Amino acid sequence: MNNLEGKFIVLDGPDGCGKSTQAELLSKWVELQGVSVATFRDPGTTAIGEKVRDILLDIAHESMTANTEMLLYMAARAQLWAEEIEPALEAGKCVIMDRWISSTFAYQGYAGKLGTEKVLEVAQHSLERIWPEVTIVLDVDTETAAKRMDRELDRMEQKGKDFHAKVREGFLRLADLGQDVTVIDATQTIDAIHEQVIAAIEEI
Repeated sequence: MNNLEGKFIVLDGPDGCGKSTQAELLSKWVELQGVSVATFRDPGTTAIGEKVRDILLDIAHESMTANTEMLLYMAARAQLWAEEIEPALEAGKCVIMDRWISSTFAYQGYAGKLGTEKVLEVAQHSLERIWPEVTIVLDVDTETAAKRMDRELDRMEQKGKDFHAKVREGFLRLADLGQDVTVIDATQTIDAIHEQVIAAIEEI
C-alpha cells in the first residue's frame, strides 16, 4: 500500500451522492494502511478559496453565468493546489478530494452548456494538474439524491431537477475520456459503496 503515498484521489458525483461520507471512509482506510492522508475542501480551504466559495454558493448571486462559475472554481483550485495539495503530495501524503475538475466538467461544461472541451482547455491553462490518479464517480438518480439533501440548499443545489439530471449525464460522460474514471452505483448501502471504492483504487 506504499503505492498510495503521493497519490491524488478524487470522489465526485451529483449533489446527494454521498461523496463526503465515502471520502471520510476512504481516508480512514488509507490511514489504516499506514499512509498519511490530506483532505481539502473544493472550493475552499485557503483564505482565498473560502471567499470564492461564499460567492459561488450564495443564493443572492442567482444571475451568475456558467462562465463566471467556471472561472471562479478554477481560481479557487489554483490557489488550493499551490498552498495545500502540491505540498501534501510532495510530502508523500495521499490526497483525497471531494470534487475536482470533474465537477466543473459536469456542472458548468455539460449541464451549464458552456462546453466540456472549453472547461478542459481552461483547466489546462489554469491548473498545474488536471486529472488525479483516479476519479471515482458516485452515480445516483435525481430523485434519490433530492431525498438525501434534507437541509437548506445552496445556490448550485437549487438549480432544479432538469439541471441536476444533466449534471448526472455529464458525470457519466467522464468515463468516455479515458482518464481512469470509475463509476459506482451510489444507491447501494454505504458499506457496499465503500468496498467498491477500495476495489477500484486497488485495481488502478
